[in-house]
Amino acid sequence: MRIATLSLLLAAALGLASPAVRAADPPPPGLWLTTDFPSATARAGEVTTIRLKLQNAGLKPEVVALGLSGVPEGWKIDLMGGGQPVSAAMPASNESVTLNLRVEVPGNAKTGSYPIVIQAKTPGGTMAELPMSISIGTEIAGKLSLKVKLPELRGNPKSSFDYEFTVTNDSGKAQTLRFGADMQKGFTATFTQAYGSTELSSLPIEIGESKDLKVSIKPPRDVAAGSYPARLRVEAEGVSAQTQVALLVQGQPTLRLTGKDGRLSGEAQAGTASPLTLVVSNEGTAAAEEIELSGSPPQNWKIEFTPKTLDKLAPGERKEVVANLTPSEKSLAGDYQTTMRASTKGDTTSSDFRITVSTSTVWGIVSVGIIAVALLVLVGAVTFFGRR
Repeated sequence: MRIATLSLLLAAALGLASPAVRAADPPPPGLWLTTDFPSATARAGEVTTIRLKLQNAGLKPEVVALGLSGVPEGWKIDLMGGGQPVSAAMPASNESVTLNLRVEVPGNAKTGSYPIVIQAKTPGGTMAELPMSISIGTEIAGKLSLKVKLPELRGNPKSSFDYEFTVTNDSGKAQTLRFGADMQKGFTATFTQAYGSTELSSLPIEIGESKDLKVSIKPPRDVAAGSYPARLRVEAEGVSAQTQVALLVQGQPTLRLTGKDGRLSGEAQAGTASPLTLVVSNEGTAAAEEIELSGSPPQNWKIEFTPKTLDKLAPGERKEVVANLTPSEKSLAGDYQTTMRASTKGDTTSSDFRITVSTSTVWGIVSVGIIAVALLVLVGAVTFFGRR
């Protein structure tokens, strides 16, 4: 009794295992014609291509004749291999050959389903057939879809707002995309592929294909802080898609540094501190805070600012600062260049000033005195020696 029970359990285990064993077995020897889409749709007046595969399962390599039957009247159907029509193929043992069925449907073809049969036959009589159905229907309505990853970005007037988006061709034919953007005056948009830098004006896209793209939008430098909408457009033959994005522009300080009355020149005297009045203004759209003044004078010169730092400049506000310049005592009379700077977080500006240096008049008086004394000595000498 115990032996019989063990025998039944063993038989049941073998029975459960046998389907898996059979599933792993190779297909029987022969020829096989296969396709991913045995029932395909074509449009009247257009060409459709369907991918096929001819497989040699365990047979010796030999020439396989290819043929078609059931081709509708007026249709042109060819078996293509390597980009040209073929009437035979020769797959190696346990290898396959890729073929394409090129279907050219006449423009007057009526709506309906048309069966055809693809045949493959060896000289020894081994044969394979693949029944297919080609349906003629109305044209699929064209459609593009456009999806932006981050439709709202934040930056300042100097920023480039980069929006990544994906376009999908959901229409029934290949298309050529064209790009555009509707924005406020002064804004510029540049379209590129997501990981490229070449500017695009158009781009081909296949049926069902998706393209990852990017648009860079730059606002004008003088744009005021605020939210600015932009509409992205993608167009093709008879179809289009669009979506809305937003640029959140934050204010940005823009400093400007000049002399009083707009002058970029001044005067100084060698060895003496000479004041030069500067005007710092904020022409941006946000307040400038903790503005520091600095300068690059000629060698051995000194420069001090009063005040050295401005706490805050509101947009449109301007303040005067005094730069005390002290040229070197050995400076010769002439023109010298001094660079003045104003810096705040987010912006820096500089201006070059021409400083005309004059020497002290004291040395002029001393020189005249020396010359006068020399003349008196000379006149006295002539008079004294003349009498003798």
